[in-house]
Amino acid sequence: MLIDNFYKISPVFAQNWMISLYGFYWRKRRYGGVFQKEVVNFKKRESYTKEEWKKYQTNELRKLLVHAYETVPFYTSSYKNAGFTKNNFLNFQLQDIKELPFLEKEDLRKYGTSTLLSKKKKKGQFYSSSGSTGTPVKVFLSREFHQKWSAAYEARIRNWAGIDYKTPRGMIGGRRILPNTSNKPPFYRYNFFEKQTYFSAYHISENTAGEYLRGIVKNKVEYMVGYAMSNYFLADFIKKQNFTAPKLKAVITSSEKLTNQMRETFKSVYNCKTYDSYSGVEACGLISENNQGDFLFSPDTGIMELLNPEGKEVANGEEGELVLTGLLNYDQPLIRYRIGDRAIKSENQKAKSGIEMPVIKEILGREEDIIVSEDGKKMVRFHSVFTNIDGLKLSQLIQETNQIITINLVVDDKLYHKQSEEKMERVIKSQLGENIFIEFNYVQDIPKTENGKYKSVISKM
Repeated sequence: MLIDNFYKISPVFAQNWMISLYGFYWRKRRYGGVFQKEVVNFKKRESYTKEEWKKYQTNELRKLLVHAYETVPFYTSSYKNAGFTKNNFLNFQLQDIKELPFLEKEDLRKYGTSTLLSKKKKKGQFYSSSGSTGTPVKVFLSREFHQKWSAAYEARIRNWAGIDYKTPRGMIGGRRILPNTSNKPPFYRYNFFEKQTYFSAYHISENTAGEYLRGIVKNKVEYMVGYAMSNYFLADFIKKQNFTAPKLKAVITSSEKLTNQMRETFKSVYNCKTYDSYSGVEACGLISENNQGDFLFSPDTGIMELLNPEGKEVANGEEGELVLTGLLNYDQPLIRYRIGDRAIKSENQKAKSGIEMPVIKEILGREEDIIVSEDGKKMVRFHSVFTNIDGLKLSQLIQETNQIITINLVVDDKLYHKQSEEKMERVIKSQLGENIFIEFNYVQDIPKTENGKYKSVISKM
């Protein structure tokens, strides 16, 4: 808290240095240790046949299940109650995964910092999810697991886009690099050690697009990454202002649904290809796009199930609930985790690139409404409003007008504190302005959409 307060009152050059020092730590944490070795391993496995993938996943699943059974109290209890023994897991078959109980998002929220942790966990720290389903969760990442996951990202996202972790990048994400909405430019901060220009997701408008473009040019950004919608807003405003942007190597999007219109806009503005991706802070499965347009699930990051309401695997071309088992995180294993999204496998499972990984047609449930401030700024992803709120089960932000916000909350009365309203109100006003009126509405449940997800952001405008 003291560091945060000092950051807020510091001049821009000092904020850049503070961000860079954090970037130095962050770079070492992700790209040290086993990172380089794991990048090589991920690349080698890209040539696996379907039979080799089946053998690989079977062996990895057996190791994970034995580890979870022996060292993770949550699974020890759950699996014993379901009648499983260690011997069952030593000889476990891939198709038997459907016999295991689900891990609900509520389980992760409730037990993620206690009985879902392995007794043999390595040193690490917790990270909060974006809470796209309205319920942020905390996920434990050890340094070694973080390096393995970073290697997967390097091999299957950056490498497929023709860049690497040393390539200068522009990022638009959820970090609050500027204290509030009234800040003057620049609307970005620079991380020297990672050659990263971090652009604010909360100040993008037609009037500020030129300032963002100056940051891209000044810091020699070679690719853009981050929220799909925020990146699109920026590119669209640059296009409407008839500004000329430098040619980039790639735009890599995540978190929200990537549309053909977005791809066309990025191509028009930055003269480059766009690569979509899907994972989440839970890091239990990676889906990414290669340079031939194949949208592929990486079987060495996790096991993917697409299930109908009866819990059976759907046919290719049909929509199903996405259930993931992460194969890399032994410190906080997520086994048959109901992540809250839905997806469709392609009917044609033969990738244009010849890579024998599951081909995904579409990830569903990644759409959020756009919230517009009084001065015309467009933004999505309000997860920071609900992060670290004790007793919060579900949340939903509704924009009634550009001056009225309703917050629907489902809470545990024993853990929730009414004073949390002040924190949520403070964050919302820092994004949308002080003139916003906020009404808190406590409900028993929040209805799901037709695709079975909670819509965390709704705009009636």
